[in-house]
Amino acid sequence: MLKLSWILTIFLAAHPVNEANDIAITKDGVSLTTINRYDFFHPYSDLPIMNNKKFNRFLYQLNQQVSTEPKNAYINNKGQIIPEKPGSEINKEAFAKELYSIFYQNNKPTLEIPMNTAYPKVDSELLSNIRTVRIGRYVTSFNPGNKNRSFNIKLAAEAINNYVVFPNEIFSFNKVVGKRTKQKGYLKAPVIVKGEYSEDIGGGICQVSSTLFNAVDNAGLAIIQRFSHSKDVSYIPPGRDATVSWYGPDFVFKNKYQQPILIRARTMGSLLIINLYSSDGIQYKPKNIPPPPK
Repeated sequence: MLKLSWILTIFLAAHPVNEANDIAITKDGVSLTTINRYDFFHPYSDLPIMNNKKFNRFLYQLNQQVSTEPKNAYINNKGQIIPEKPGSEINKEAFAKELYSIFYQNNKPTLEIPMNTAYPKVDSELLSNIRTVRIGRYVTSFNPGNKNRSFNIKLAAEAINNYVVFPNEIFSFNKVVGKRTKQKGYLKAPVIVKGEYSEDIGGGICQVSSTLFNAVDNAGLAIIQRFSHSKDVSYIPPGRDATVSWYGPDFVFKNKYQQPILIRARTMGSLLIINLYSSDGIQYKPKNIPPPPK
């Protein structure tokens, strides 16, 4: 049985690591990094058997560097549709094909990254079609004098505003809004923890999740996960709230209809207004729900 040192000697003799085997990875003619033409192939063989785990890890890191995120179309505060913007991403299949080619032909000093256009999920045409029929609505009020809490409500409402839930898609409030942190601008405000009032970053966002729950329930959508606070809250009827926490409860629903659903959320003065829209062709079953407290 060959010793490991002998195997490495044989492999290095067959695949010498030198500048002749170096490949400059470029984008638009600009060199980004250098690889060896054997970096992503299993050793001890002249056959091009790719190490997919290593290749995918490299490709992910490279894509983070060179790709651009597509931007969805959205409706601004004036009701105008702002068009989408396509992005770009690495063409993984074409990149792998180039590496296989280079494995046999070590006379190519550069590899220009092959790119694909990345299209957004929501374009102007889709938005114009699903903004026509309001299928759900709920409005709650808050104290604008509580600046921190009001600001948190506004931030969370902006996070879900213009979000499109496609047929059979599941919406998670925590996933869409994300972690509530100082870095994102969230401030300390009152929260309910184990039945007691306290202060924490992001206090007030449960009003957004609760208002959304009632709009979603009004539209007859499928509620998958909802939890109530440990005590009643003033902005919603008893038992109609939806508490959320990054490391705890979430509010989750599913679009059971055959048309996409558009969420429109905004604050206006002391009001939080959430409307749900869809297209003319939607067949939905609205529910009557209790109005908010006066």
